Amino acid sequence: MSEAVTLALKEFVHKYVTTAQQHPAMLTLEYDDEWPSDCYTSTGKLGDKVSWQPVKRHQTANFNDLENALEMTIHKDVVSYFSSYWSDNLNAETSNGNLQLLQPWNQQDFERLQQNLVGHILMKRRLKQPDTLFFALTDEDDFILTVDNISGEVMLEQVGLVPKEVVAPNLAVFIQSLQPSTVQF
Repeated sequence: MSEAVTLALKEFVHKYVTTAQQHPAMLTLEYDDEWPSDCYTSTGKLGDKVSWQPVKRHQTANFNDLENALEMTIHKDVVSYFSSYWSDNLNAETSNGNLQLLQPWNQQDFERLQQNLVGHILMKRRLKQPDTLFFALTDEDDFILTVDNISGEVMLEQVGLVPKEVVAPNLAVFIQSLQPSTVQF
């Protein structure tokens, strides 16, 4: 686990929740009783707008199946990142534009995330490209933010291509550079 990533994400979530006090829509979504989460702070009927909040996870996410299937060790920054909170995706901004930090909403969502990571890595391997792990979407079509699984660098990556731009030396530094965004994806 990377304490630096956990701390950076904790600080970002605090800023996000503080910003949402002035912009309540940031922590409002449609209720779905078939998609349960500890994040709901109220209940409703299907489709009702309800409030939610990121909830600190108390156990490290288990990536063993993913690591075994791909015969690799997932970078500690990525493990820490996806182990920190149950949350809806978090909108953020940088000097280069808006993005959405991907977060697992519940255990089922975490399992789906792992399946998508497997698909991403298998595509990278099929294209004979270095293993990267996505953690955010950008506001530009076909561009995602990834962590290089060897170096830990944060990369701007066009889907299907070798990442060409290092955005930050590591995930903690990248998260620390973010500001919460009121712009919804």
